[in-house]
Amino acid sequence: QVQLVESGGGLVQPGGSLRLSCAASGSTNTMLAWGWYRQAPGKQRELVARILNGGDTIYEDSVKGRFTISRDNAKNTVFLQMNSLKPEDTAVYYCNALLLLNARAMDYWGKGMQVTVSS
Repeated sequence: QVQLVESGGGLVQPGGSLRLSCAASGSTNTMLAWGWYRQAPGKQRELVARILNGGDTIYEDSVKGRFTISRDNAKNTVFLQMNSLKPEDTAVYYCNALLLLNARAMDYWGKGMQVTVSS
């Protein structure tokens, strides 16, 4: 059973920074991709950033240049460094891991963390 444990959310002022972390149990040898998603009140869940097995990354347009996704394979952990935060970044952030288990691609999700950007 794979579990994702998230940390790093909270309250920050506009222009500030947060670093989100998400650690997965077990080996990441079968990791296909990591992702960070967010959902603001009244809006659809959206992809914030994704990093593929080969290291390629993709970002939602509004966070490009401000957010950076990275990983530590030895620790089975993905990070989201968020700089120059804006009030519109306020949302619940979810960690996602796409794993290959028994020849099946499986999605695992963290419980979600509130990130609030406000003065």
